[in-house]
Amino acid sequence: MTPATEATLQTVQTAGAAQTIQSVDWVAIAPPAVAAVVALVVLVADLFLDDRRKPLLGWVSLAGLALAGLSLIPLIGENRSTFCLTGGSGACSYVADPFALVIQFLVLGGAFVAALLSVTSVKDDKLPEGEFWFLLLSSAAGAALLPASRDLATLVVALEVASLPAFALVGLRRGEARSSEAALKFFLSSVTATAVMLLGVSFVYAATGSMHLEAVAEALPATDSRLGTLATTGVALTLVGFAFKTAAVPFHFWVPDTYVGAPLPVAAYLSVVGKAVGFSGLILVTLRAFPSYDHVWGPALAVLAALTMTVGNLGALRQRPDREHSAVRLLAWSSVGQAGYLLVPIAAAAWTDDTDRAVGATVAYALMYGVVNLGAFAVAALVGRTHAANRISDYRALISTRPLAALCLGFFLLCLAGLPPGVVGLFAKVTVFGAAVDAGLGWLAVVMAVNVVIALYYYLQWTAVLFRTDGREAAPRVAPSGVLTATIGVTAVLGIAISGAPQLILRFADTSLF
Repeated sequence: MTPATEATLQTVQTAGAAQTIQSVDWVAIAPPAVAAVVALVVLVADLFLDDRRKPLLGWVSLAGLALAGLSLIPLIGENRSTFCLTGGSGACSYVADPFALVIQFLVLGGAFVAALLSVTSVKDDKLPEGEFWFLLLSSAAGAALLPASRDLATLVVALEVASLPAFALVGLRRGEARSSEAALKFFLSSVTATAVMLLGVSFVYAATGSMHLEAVAEALPATDSRLGTLATTGVALTLVGFAFKTAAVPFHFWVPDTYVGAPLPVAAYLSVVGKAVGFSGLILVTLRAFPSYDHVWGPALAVLAALTMTVGNLGALRQRPDREHSAVRLLAWSSVGQAGYLLVPIAAAAWTDDTDRAVGATVAYALMYGVVNLGAFAVAALVGRTHAANRISDYRALISTRPLAALCLGFFLLCLAGLPPGVVGLFAKVTVFGAAVDAGLGWLAVVMAVNVVIALYYYLQWTAVLFRTDGREAAPRVAPSGVLTATIGVTAVLGIAISGAPQLILRFADTSLF
């Protein structure tokens, strides 16, 4: 063991001996704590409510998520930490810094919108209400915990708390083979990735003697040649686990079948909240724990970004309206392609000293993607009420039966494509593109430009279906739903707001979040 490793281990041991009891900053941990407490309340209340009153659980869950989101307000402009080592180290397991707050806002906001979509879906699909709301809130609590985690153990725990309830949510449509198959694929592939990640974390701990990200970052450069091989292997294996959570190629194979088989609000939740969890964890381990190994994760993430955006867009390109393909499957492949764009700034951080800009570019793109993608899923949920298969062709001439829904979906798709009036999508892509160019990754910028052109085709093709009146029978009028209509309206207003004032989210590209 190297002197640096021995010193780190001695500090941890001394700190543990010095004090085992410390105060907890309840204001800092309020966002995940509130979601977890409300989840337990819902679970207990479900035991005592009769079937007629079970819908109340949905509204309680929505109130809990709103309260968790409001608990972020006292933390704005603050940099608070808790669960810290004493005795001189100062390393903390939970830090409520600007990065954590932005991701928690995205996660809790995405969970809230998914919960709004679920109010109707739970009733239509006859899902067990108590179990559904408990699982959704539990997953949201884990997702809110992860961006504030600052040690590898807490990161893994938060990741699994966010993921394990999601497995059950995917397979909650009991008796439906497609749902059970989707849950099984999701579960088996995720468990394998988690096992690989845990092996990597154990290797990193063995090489550095610490779990805290800052201590790991200090100890890794000092590892000797013998432990260096162990540390490199640990870094690589840890990245594999987070690559799965981000649906990066070749760890993406679970996405299309899982999205199609899951209840549609759950697919929306996974596409935004699940992705935010994966990318926030990836940012933390690469830039906070493994900065000295940028020669390992930088090229790996650059290649993954190129493969992910290419495979995702080519998969979406194969979903055609004239072949009765699923709209949800197209959104699934689209989310894989979007994950490739999100990986670009993180990879670029390995070749630049301005890591704040790289993190900010990813965060800004994730915020844009979260708003418009949830909006697209909301329209899909509305159409799915009368078209169980939810095929692209089911949206034919939607403008004549649900004009506002058609206009909103067209706007969301243009945002994802990066075309006016979806200006924020264009600016977000330019920000990501600029991160690659500034880092000297010209080849990756070219790959991204080609993929943006490929994506234009299938986004515009679906948009054209909404307004196509070529003599064929138009899609039947969609059954109305006040909650779904309100959700579509809220996401559309947010999309229009950030398109009209893109600096609301693009400012994060020029802000220090750590």
